[in-house]
Amino acid sequence: MSTPEPQFRPARPRVLITGAGGPAAVAAMLDLPDAVEWVAADIDPHAVGLYLVPPQRRLLVPRGDDPELVDRLLEAAARHQVDVVWPTVDSELEPVAEASDRFAAIGVRVLSAPVPALAVCLDKWLLIQRCRDVVRVPATQLLTADTDLAAVPMPYVLKPRRGAGGRGVRVVRSAADTAGVPRDGSYLCQEYLPGEEFSIDVLCRPDGTVAAAVPRRRDKVDSGIAVAGRTVADPGLETFGRVVATRVGLLGVSNVQVRRDRQGRPALLEVNPRLPGTMPLTIAAGVDMPAWALAAVLGGTIPTGLSYREVAVVRHWTERVVPVSEVDDVIVSRAAAAAAGPA
Repeated sequence: MSTPEPQFRPARPRVLITGAGGPAAVAAMLDLPDAVEWVAADIDPHAVGLYLVPPQRRLLVPRGDDPELVDRLLEAAARHQVDVVWPTVDSELEPVAEASDRFAAIGVRVLSAPVPALAVCLDKWLLIQRCRDVVRVPATQLLTADTDLAAVPMPYVLKPRRGAGGRGVRVVRSAADTAGVPRDGSYLCQEYLPGEEFSIDVLCRPDGTVAAAVPRRRDKVDSGIAVAGRTVADPGLETFGRVVATRVGLLGVSNVQVRRDRQGRPALLEVNPRLPGTMPLTIAAGVDMPAWALAAVLGGTIPTGLSYREVAVVRHWTERVVPVSEVDDVIVSRAAAAAAGPA
């Protein structure tokens, strides 16, 4: 028996998606080019996703840490009469989720993990504490002035407590590798895991139950994004992803990253509480997580028994060619907004 296709309510919803220059947003937009009417938002006028929609549905927004972001998104959601706002950038997740009631007041739903779950996922120290009694986690300590790094077996990993895309992460193989790393509690010192790395894409229903978990092996990674990989039928990894998602309290689509230790056991690295950049592989494997997550937030039901097959992916650059005038128009609109100042 085949899995039914997601049914949207309304039949062709209008969705404002942020981070339109990132692979996660682009994956969702390319996955549903006809079933959804997209409004694309980004901070960069050259973001490719802006040019996947008509000019009237392109939106430039402030950075995620800008206090004007939510007001701009609220104004755009009302003006474009959108049904759903879908943030895909880490720095935007908390402010947008915290404004869910403001969006609801104008009839707009936010497709996001709950605020408490975001607070845990976006702080790797809190995440380790939350999950350490349900799954294997690497030995981890906060890096402070009192941390005795000489007592930590090498190699080990230093990583920012908050951050994404592998930025600031370093493997320490000598004392010189610790130079310049702050000892103010903003970094973690973590056990080095030498084994294979996996991302487990997890789809949760609005009631928090897990509908599907699809493990992907990260065969080649560039700037934090897997550029080659494969789905793997591994019930142990599926269970790992389900347990972590349930423990944290995730909703919608998220991504649990793990690496095997020297004994081959998976251990938790981090959780991305948003669409991952390699979602096209999971879609190709048979579980269309963006479509199901969007249908569910609009009142649809995610079926049981979603299954996937083992497939592999290698990635390549592609282009979106548009008239020069279209790019210039977006750049001009950014300049005009900057000159006008806060609304």
